[in-house]
Parts: sequence; C-alpha cells; structure tokens
Amino acid sequence: MVGKPVKTATVQLDAPSPGVARAERSAPAIDVEDALAEVLAGVVRIDRVSVDSHFFDDLGADSLVMAQFCARVRKQNHLPSVSMKDIYRYPTIRSLATALGGPSDTADAATVPAESPLVTADVLTPAPRSTPQYVLCGALQLLAFLGYAYLTALVLSFGYDWISAGTGLLDSYLRAVLFGGAVFLGVCTLPILAKWALIGRWKPQQIRIWSLAYFRFWLVKILIQINPLVLFAGSPLFVLYLKALGAHIGRGVAIFSKHVPVCTDLLAIGDNTVIRKDAYLGCYRAEAGWIRTGPVTVGTDVHISESTVLDIDSSLGDGAQLGHASSLHSGQRVPAGERWHGTPAQRTEVDYRTTIAATGCTAFTKVTYSLAQLLTAVAVYVPLAIGGASLLLKEIPQFSALTITRPSSMASWEFYREALIVSFVLFFGSLIVGLLLVTTVPRLLHLAIKPDHAYPLYGFRYSLLRTITRLTNNKFLLRLAGDSSLVVHYLRGLGYDLSRVEQTGSNFGTELKHEDPFLTTVGTGTMVADGLSVMNTEYTATSFRVRRVTIGPHNFLGNQVAYPPEGKTGNNCLLATKVMVPIDGPVREGIGLLGSPSFEIPRTVERDASFDHLKAEEELRRHLHAKNKHNAVTLLSFLLARWIYTFGLLLLVWGAASFYASSGAVAIALATMLTLAFSAVYTGLMERISNKFRQQKALFCSIYDRSFWRHERFWKHQAIDMRLLNGTPFKSLWWRLLGVHLGRRLFDDGCKMPERTLVTIGDDCTLNVGTVIQCHSQEDGSFKSDHTSLGAGCTLGVNTLVHYGVTIGDDVVLGPDSFLMKGEEVPAHARWAGNPAKEITVRASR
Repeated sequence: MVGKPVKTATVQLDAPSPGVARAERSAPAIDVEDALAEVLAGVVRIDRVSVDSHFFDDLGADSLVMAQFCARVRKQNHLPSVSMKDIYRYPTIRSLATALGGPSDTADAATVPAESPLVTADVLTPAPRSTPQYVLCGALQLLAFLGYAYLTALVLSFGYDWISAGTGLLDSYLRAVLFGGAVFLGVCTLPILAKWALIGRWKPQQIRIWSLAYFRFWLVKILIQINPLVLFAGSPLFVLYLKALGAHIGRGVAIFSKHVPVCTDLLAIGDNTVIRKDAYLGCYRAEAGWIRTGPVTVGTDVHISESTVLDIDSSLGDGAQLGHASSLHSGQRVPAGERWHGTPAQRTEVDYRTTIAATGCTAFTKVTYSLAQLLTAVAVYVPLAIGGASLLLKEIPQFSALTITRPSSMASWEFYREALIVSFVLFFGSLIVGLLLVTTVPRLLHLAIKPDHAYPLYGFRYSLLRTITRLTNNKFLLRLAGDSSLVVHYLRGLGYDLSRVEQTGSNFGTELKHEDPFLTTVGTGTMVADGLSVMNTEYTATSFRVRRVTIGPHNFLGNQVAYPPEGKTGNNCLLATKVMVPIDGPVREGIGLLGSPSFEIPRTVERDASFDHLKAEEELRRHLHAKNKHNAVTLLSFLLARWIYTFGLLLLVWGAASFYASSGAVAIALATMLTLAFSAVYTGLMERISNKFRQQKALFCSIYDRSFWRHERFWKHQAIDMRLLNGTPFKSLWWRLLGVHLGRRLFDDGCKMPERTLVTIGDDCTLNVGTVIQCHSQEDGSFKSDHTSLGAGCTLGVNTLVHYGVTIGDDVVLGPDSFLMKGEEVPAHARWAGNPAKEITVRASR
C-alpha cells in the first residue's frame, strides 16, 4: 500500500541566535537570565544560582542534571529552547542567556554558533493501525520461514544421499564439491531472482508496514541479507552482487560495509569511490508505520568513511568526502569536491581522504582474487559444511557408531550420555583450538605486512590482512574474556600493545573490533566500553596500507567510537558515546569530547569522581580481588551454559538423524525450526536466570560494587541476537520473553536493548536498523543505569542511540544517526536530530 506525505518541509537544527526564540514562542519582555537562574536553582535544589556560576565546576552539576534543566526550560513557553550542546558551550547562566538573545551587559559573551545545516523531510501521517493485518503478515512470514526450511531440507537430503553413494573418499569429496558448488550457486542466485520476480525495479514510494506490499519488501530484504555473498564485502564479488540486484555502480568501486543496500535500483555510485565499513546506504527508512524508499547518489572518486549513514534522498558530488561518525540526512547534498562531517553533516576543511602511492591493482588482480575466493568457498568451506557429515559417517566408523539410527534409542540413557561426552569434546575442544588459532596464525601472517607501506588492493597481502581481521575478531572469545581481568591478557595474545596495564577488572567490554591488532596501542590506565572500532587500515580504490592506531593513556572511551590513525587525542581524555574523534588541530588532553563534530566538555564532574577513593592502591587491590572472584564464577557459569546449549543442539541433530530414514527431509526441516526455537528460548531463559527473573533497578555505583558485578554477569549471559526475526511480529514476542515492557504492533528492523527490563515502549513504535536503546553508562570507575521510556507512535532513525533516563513522548521522530543523551525529555509530536540530538524546527518549503 502506498501513501502520500502531508507536506514537504525544510528542517533546521535549532541553534540559538541573538534575539530569536523558537518560532512558535513569543518573546515577552522578561529577564532571561533571572528566569533561567530560577529554573536551574529548582533543578540543583538550592535557593539561588549566581548568573556567573559554572554549571559543572561551581554547582557540581553533571549532564543528567543539566538535561533535566533543559527539559524544564523547554516547558516554559516564555523561554527559548536550550539544548545540551548549548549547555556545554555556554556553561554559565550569563553566557547562555546572551547566546539565547536575553538581556545581558557582559561584553565578552561567547560567540554565537554558526547556523546549522538545512535538510528536507516529509512530515508523514501515521499509517493506519490494524491488528488483523499485523497478525496476517506474521502468519505469511512464518509460512515463508517454513517453506524455506523445507526447501533447504529437500536439497540437503538429496545431497546427503548422493554424496553417501560415493565409492571412496575421493569420489565422495568430488561429489561434495559438485553438489556444494551447485547449492552455493543456487543460494546466491535465489535472492537475485526473487528480487526481480517480486519487485522488479525499486522506485521511490511508501509502503504501509504489515501490508501485503510490505511482506514482499520483507521477503526480498531477508533473502538479500542472508545471501552468502554478503560475506564477500570488500571484494569485487560483493560489487557484482549489488549490480546484479540493480545498483548502478561504476568501475573501481570498493565497498567494505556489510550493511547490504536493499532498494538497490535507487543506489548510484560513481567510478573509483571508496565506502568504508559500517556505512548504511539501505535506500529505505521506516517511519510512523511506513517504509519509505528513496535514492542515494554517490559521485565519482568519493570517500565515505566508517560508521556513516546516508539517508534516502541524499547525495555526494564528484570528489566529495564524508568523515567518519557522520551522516547525511534526507535532502542533504554535498557539492562536488567539498568535505563534510558531523550529524547531520556540515562543511569542513578537514581532509578525510587517504593519499596512498599507486600500486599494481589491475583487472587481472581483481579477477584472480575473486576466483580464489570462489574456489576456496566451493572446494573447502561448502563441501565441509554440506558434505562433512556424510563423509564422517561413511569414512570414520567410530563416529558413525556414536550416532543413533533408531528413534527408540532416544529413550535410552546411553543416547544422552554419548551426546554429553561428544558435546563436551566439541565445545571445549573447539574453544582450545580456536584460542590457539587466533593467537598464532595471525602473528605469522602479519610478518609479511609492513606498516605504512602501500599494497595493491585485492593482492596477496590484502588476502593476508583479511584473514588476520577475520581470525582475530572472534566474537565468542571476546565475549568470554570481556568485562573481566582476563580481557587484557586475551588482547595481548592477539597482538595489542597495552603498555603497562593498570588492571581494573573492566578495562575492555565484550564488543571490540579492529583490522590489525598488531598495530593497535592502548595507553596505561585507559578503559574502553563496548563498540570501539579501531581503524587500522586506509584505502583508496586501488591500494591499501595498515597504520598504527594509538589511544592515549588514562582515557575513557564510551560506546560506538570509531578511532582513526590520525586521532588527535592524548592523555586523560573522555571520548563520549558516538563521538567523532577529531583528526585536525592540536592534540586534546585533559578534556572530554562529545558529539559529531565533537566539542569540548568537562573531563569529569564531581558526581563521577565520588568513587575515586577506591583507586587507592590498597583499596583497589582488595576490591579487584573480590571482583575477580565474582567474575570467575560468571565465566564458569557462561561456559557451562554454552556447553549445555551445544548439548541441546547435538540432541536435535542426532534426533533428526534417527528419524531421517523414515521421514527424510521432514526430519531435517523440523530440526531446523526446532534449533531456532531452542536457541531463542534457551538463551533467553539463561539471560533471565542470570538476573534471577527480576526487574533490573536504576543504579549509581562503583564498578567494584556487587550490583555492577551482577550486571556484568547479566551481560555475559545475554541471549543471542535473533536477526531473522527483524521486521516480523515475532520480534515483539522475543522482546517480551526478555522482559521489555512493550506495547502493541512494534516494528523492529534491528534494534538492540542491552537492559531489556529497563525499557518501556508504547504502541505502534518504529525502530530502524542499527538503533540502540542503552539504559546504562560507564564512565571510568562509576556505573549508572536507569529506565528509558518511548511513547506510542515513536520512530527511531537508522543507527540512532538512545541513552538511559530518557523519556520520549508520543509520535516523536528521532532522525538518523542521532544520539539522544541521558536524562533528556522529548515532548510529544516533536522532531529531534543530531549528535547530541536536539529539537529541530520544521518550516514548510516554498
């Protein structure tokens, strides 16, 4: 179903300017200074606030307190709007009132910021809500799951029988290669055929979520995203895949992001453009119950850096650049040759383009690299995945004896005893082998790669770097070691240079990625939250080089920080969540950085320093010992839970094998669906058990408090990410199982909620891909968490992060790549955007 927007509008980030309040508010003759001071006194609970008192240094306020101040100011119709960025730029009542246009006789008032970038947006009428349509769509999606599972089972059943009929090991292997190659070709081709058959060419349109048109959209999207060719991001094969889906891509384009564009006919990329990893160019977005598709146009010789978002109806001209941790909102167009950065992006003089000496990357290099990838997949990985079970059962009698071929045997104790033994060997054996593999093989491969040396893209050393990256970014091992004292030893084993470690027991979280661990240096006393991405590699359309990334000592890095080799931060810095690390100007030291583009904030405030006494040597040693003991129990419980999970999966596989003779493909299809159900229920149950089935509580405590240790245990046991449920009603059931307070008809296209029981979401909300509702924050040695609430009909844009203690009213729209800071209160029907997010003013276009 296609709808029409109410109106097209131009929106502008609401920046203060002299004498101008928000458009919908009058400006009566009041003393803005006195009014702001009165509001702030009520927030900090003192009788009177001096207009020259510094919010953080003199009054001891923090960002949470000042967010409450901003919310109260916004509720005063006679006062102009205030954002958190204004608070940090103008940290006294006098300077803030001057910037807002209030009366003041201060001669040295702070400089008024430049006008914010203009973007266009369609103000949509929310889609009609229909529970029967919601249920019908879910039923069709379930049938699609079942149909795909049964079709896959039929193919695997035929292949198993055919491979098993081989007359010897060589014959069986050749059969596995032939069959695996055919299956690989079919699986790669099916999404392309489905796209052209069900959609044809994508056009700019609006699709009502949960309608039949949406079901076709979802079916094509899920098939495109599970295609094995997605694993070839960073290869010419990935570009060919997008071209086959209808994307208009020129010659020499290098795409390293695994976020697959869905509406590919609306994507145009010119020659020799480079798109770094974690860039979103989906050519669609969800808002207010609609899926809206639109064009994304990228010119020739463009550089798009890491962790970026290009919204629909945005473009970059030839030779343009978009810096890391930046985004283009709908309607933004970067002229040819210009450099932009920030969220939403604005002009800058900073050069984000990499200059690397030309190398011998030719058409022959691309072809041979692609053929080598295909040959490895078809001759090694696919035969092992498809024909491995058949070869084991046929050629190794001891393994065949372990499998039970009669359903009646499932009632015997021997069945479960053998499964328990085999699962133990498989799980712990693979754990040991994996640990040895990631700490030895990459170290040998790295000897052939020199830092700061230019190499041809898709050449031999590029293959080595890709292998190093894949092996050392093992998510399970990092999750096992993270949030404990063990993680520093694990990262050193990978190749990190951690200088002299000041052990805290929480030096690194459980999510971290890099491209070359041997060129990553983290200074003494630095702590890193989840989501750090170390940008060790620089690319052009024909070349690459690896460079050392150095993060200074005594830093704290928040969530989702992409750190480049040129990062200009040194000693004792706070890098806030989703901050853009600056690469120009002097090296920043002893400060905090927030936002994109980043600006200075206090390194710490009085509230965050309240646990500093625990850093004393004797106190630290005692508390760290207790934390290590608690974390050791957490680690053992995690290993036990995952071993039992492996045991359960093995029982399902053996059960399917025991019924295979009588039921054939039905047994395989049933085992596939039961495996998905078991994974969801079991890991969800383990998560709830780790929290003793209790609702989490708001916390403000030290990282050496037992409450925080329990929270780390909860993180360790968090349920697996059920990506197959994205965009379906079953994602709502999944969130309810995990304790989210959820309304009706949620549309979740890929949201993460680390603290599920602290989240409340109203009816008919729309959560885009990459969104995060994070109800916690860790800053140095303190930990804070609180509830976050979304009203009915809210929309969170692509790659948006909502922090803790946030209240969002009904029908609010939060723009793409935004960061809504802790403690913010967003009134109903508002539109906010930016990093940090602030209210935007909607003005009708001419």
